[in-house]
Amino acid sequence: MALRHEVRKIHPAYHAAPVPAWGRRDARMLIVGLAPGMHGANRSGRPFTGDASGDFLFAALHRAGLASTPEAGSARLRGIRITNAVKCVPPGNRPLAAEIGNCRSFLEQEIGTLCGRKPRRSRVLLCLGGLAHEAVARALPDDMDEALPKFRHGQAFEITRQLVLLDTYHPSRLNTNTGRLTPRMLDEVLNQACRILDS
Repeated sequence: MALRHEVRKIHPAYHAAPVPAWGRRDARMLIVGLAPGMHGANRSGRPFTGDASGDFLFAALHRAGLASTPEAGSARLRGIRITNAVKCVPPGNRPLAAEIGNCRSFLEQEIGTLCGRKPRRSRVLLCLGGLAHEAVARALPDDMDEALPKFRHGQAFEITRQLVLLDTYHPSRLNTNTGRLTPRMLDEVLNQACRILDS
């Protein structure tokens, strides 16, 4: 709360408030990041919009046919919904476990909506990074989280017959500038997600 007030003083045009999920509620793929970036979603009010992480992600979403353009600010999402495990920008751009816990109910609601009562077609939960993976693991219903493996880039894990969890490294500058995550690597994960949704 104090950080948001401080940001509003320095950057009065910034959103500087909880960032809601973006995309249709009936989407069949939920992309989960960690938290709003200080000069990205915290500024724009939309997940992965306005910073380098979003630029990298949306270029890939566009190549996969999941966004109408590679520019997040003007893109329309196609069959996906994007959220973060933490709703507000955290101090130092790294959320504490308590912040993730405080926002868990929002993620639980998103996962509940994704799964529906008894979905007839496959759904995908795409975790951007290890911390998002851990947050999702804690937000899953009790009957789904028993054997969830640890985070591993490129991993696909069938939680239920209709729900698959996919992992990728987070598209942060640290990961993309060092080559830990390349466009091709992210494309492979998104193409796998599309194949699951088409099955």
